[in-house]
Amino acid sequence: MTDKPLTNTLDELKKYLEALLFVASIPVSIAQLAEALGSKAADVEKALKSLEQEYIEKRGLRLQFFNHKVQLTTAPEAAMVVEKFLGLEATSRLSRAAIETLAIVAYRQPITRPGIDAIRGVNSDGVLKSLLSKGLIEEYGRAEGPGRPILYATTADFLQHFGLSSLNDLPPLELEEAAAENNNLLKD
Repeated sequence: MTDKPLTNTLDELKKYLEALLFVASIPVSIAQLAEALGSKAADVEKALKSLEQEYIEKRGLRLQFFNHKVQLTTAPEAAMVVEKFLGLEATSRLSRAAIETLAIVAYRQPITRPGIDAIRGVNSDGVLKSLLSKGLIEEYGRAEGPGRPILYATTADFLQHFGLSSLNDLPPLELEEAAAENNNLLKD
């Protein structure tokens, strides 16, 4: 490979980025993309942001950013059409307990099972096993403390399942408002 960039314009860079992301079977880093194209990481980031905006405005695709990597995915609004086309059944609905646990992991990650249990007020072993088997959470490491409990975090599949481009797209956590509503319900 030469030191000369393959691309001279933003449109060319976007075209090649789209092709690379299309053939990539796993999320790839901006550094990997920049190296493959002989471009600067800053130029790749700029082109990805431009491409992302085009997808949001006009296309059935999205860019998903997770753990400093990017992947090409289908748009959330196209999910039903894609599932029907592929013959996938939507049998994998999440229980209320699973959604509750997933929300705790998403907003507090990395978090231990005892940390989840303390928030939920019940044992979460079964729910965590289910979420792990569905690939929505993963073992992230071990906490520094007695027994070195497992830390859990969300995965790229979590983002895809909920149609998020990144964890930054999660709605803001409004604990004070929820607590006030809970207190008002208890008073009534």
